[in-house]
Amino acid sequence: MLDEIEARLDESYDVHRLGLERDRARIEAKPQAIRAVVTGGGTGLSREWFDRLAALGLVAINGVGTDKVDLELARSRGIHVSTTPGVLADDVADMGMALILGVLRRVTEGDRFMRRGDWASGGKPALGASLKGRRLGILGLGQIGRALGRRAETFGMRISYWNRSVCDGQEAWKKFGSPVELAAACDVLAVCVAATPQTEKIVGRDVLAALGPSGLLVNVARGSVVDEDALIAALKGGVIAGAGLDVFVNEPKIRSEFMALDNVLLSPHQGSATVETRRAMGEIVLANLAAYFAGATPPTSVP
Repeated sequence: MLDEIEARLDESYDVHRLGLERDRARIEAKPQAIRAVVTGGGTGLSREWFDRLAALGLVAINGVGTDKVDLELARSRGIHVSTTPGVLADDVADMGMALILGVLRRVTEGDRFMRRGDWASGGKPALGASLKGRRLGILGLGQIGRALGRRAETFGMRISYWNRSVCDGQEAWKKFGSPVELAAACDVLAVCVAATPQTEKIVGRDVLAALGPSGLLVNVARGSVVDEDALIAALKGGVIAGAGLDVFVNEPKIRSEFMALDNVLLSPHQGSATVETRRAMGEIVLANLAAYFAGATPPTSVP
């Protein structure tokens, strides 16, 4: 988290940081003393640590993803799991638009073209594609998906979506009955769906085939919701035209195949990575900790 948030943690609590050898030794020596854990959505807390931390009462996630925390186990032990909702959506949606723009307007290709000296030596940069009139399909219409749709509309894109549950108030956007049907009806498929066991690899070969050879995939959700074997094969084989990816399986150690592909724009999970949003997220983490240690329910405890 931001240094200012970490400093406030140290002011208020006896903090043990698992990544520091000295602190890890203290945790290993007396795990029963740990009452709360602060972690990230991509890291979560393993079942092994749940079992070792007998006094655990709160897992405070600095993020909105709960896929790396066993919620049923937490519920069975009466352990609160809190997130930082409501403050990430705009920045993550901005990143989604940045990836859409970057891929369609070939921003990184242009950057490489200039750095190689190709422009100065008389080369002609490749033409991009306009966003206006292009069809954007949003897979998962939560806060982030809705925010992305509103932004895309201002660029003249036509919006459709698929969602696991009924969405009210989106009559202007066409709903499709399955991810495959949505992919077949769009030019750009933006993945915004929450990562759950039910959505793991929801974007697979069938969805990518439906998206087609001129289609683009953008993922600002979680790496686990995309079948990376199928995606890499699709990018190599021309099944789809390209992708903009902010999330990956096993990040930060992403698969080397992505590095060798010129039709992919890669981003190191920067969706919520602005000073303003990270500060707001940290404030929510601190508020959840303060409530828990005061004997109250953390304000953003997951139901």
